[in-house]
Amino acid sequence: MDLAKMSHPNKLCLCKWYFKAGFALLPFLWAINSIWFFKEAFYKPPFEEQKDIKKFVVLSAVGTLVWIIIVIGWVLTFQLNRAKWGEFADDISFIIPLGRP
Repeated sequence: MDLAKMSHPNKLCLCKWYFKAGFALLPFLWAINSIWFFKEAFYKPPFEEQKDIKKFVVLSAVGTLVWIIIVIGWVLTFQLNRAKWGEFADDISFIIPLGRP
């Protein structure tokens, strides 16, 4: 989709939709939203909807960053404690690595 061909109210509607859809455990939509609308929010000449688009772009970027921190934290915690957690770690693992008995 070419944002240059969209009207400003439609851009705001799409930006808002991507932001709200990110709450459905789809943080990649926040990443897409923050990248896709970044120029519209910060580099384009001012227009009426720009303030709201800027708000959603910033909130989407913050949401993406929070999700990245959560995922990295979980991966590190799981990898460092997997052996200690024993059977519970096996139960929540998608792939159980084979090791020495």
